[in-house]
Amino acid sequence: MNTTANNTHTALDEFELINSATDYTLKRAKNGWISGYFYQCELTSVFQPIFNIDHGKTIGHAAYIRSKADEEIALWPWQVFAMASKDDQLIELDRLCRAIHALNYYFNHHSQSDNLFVEVHPRLLESVKDDHGRAFENFLDLIGVKTSRVVIEIPAIVNRNWKLLQHVIGNYRSRGYRIAANYTGTRSDWMAELGSLYPDVVRIAASDLLRHEAISTLADTVHSFGSSLLVRDIETPEQLVIARRSDIDYLQGNLLGKAVSMIETIELPEVARPVKQ
Repeated sequence: MNTTANNTHTALDEFELINSATDYTLKRAKNGWISGYFYQCELTSVFQPIFNIDHGKTIGHAAYIRSKADEEIALWPWQVFAMASKDDQLIELDRLCRAIHALNYYFNHHSQSDNLFVEVHPRLLESVKDDHGRAFENFLDLIGVKTSRVVIEIPAIVNRNWKLLQHVIGNYRSRGYRIAANYTGTRSDWMAELGSLYPDVVRIAASDLLRHEAISTLADTVHSFGSSLLVRDIETPEQLVIARRSDIDYLQGNLLGKAVSMIETIELPEVARPVKQ
């Protein structure tokens, strides 16, 4: 028997079972890539690698939505979300995006250790009062994926609402998700008051590294809580140099790997390896 054909057939059967058990409008292309629909927009996934600087290879991928209208007009994600003017529409769209990401990631990537990083829309966090992550957990259960393999990225704007930040981290954490939050303050102890709710990953933009002279203090604080520090949006060699000199754990950015319709466990480019002392 043709093993490849048999595996493809099995995956297709599994997808059909999953599709029939949800309210989403999904389709699976011949290459295995899955897309969904919101109004007349087709939505699919791209994934950007996130590298562990010590191990020198990917520890996961950040998922981003790509969309097009009428099968040909490309739309920015914000243009699609602008169509969801009502809260119930936004909730439906945001959950659809995460379902598409999960299907593409776990159907097309067979690593048992890499993690899926997914964003949630800030309006969804405000619209859903309790049980954040429950609907996504139910979907992950359907496809046989543990919540511990998913990192929920909390939007930076939520940092302005301390009670909401605590609430959503507590909700997601109680369901087994890992949490990534964005560093937006000027003090290294910006989240120390969270205590047991401290995020698993703290993200800082590469462009902000120069503005924060106490990056080593920030790294020490993050590590003291057992968390990891991720430098994102690395676009230039200069930003990479600064990141490499800092006591950080993870790297992400177009300079190292663009967001594409492909998922691979790959090694960190040699130029990004830490400088040996």
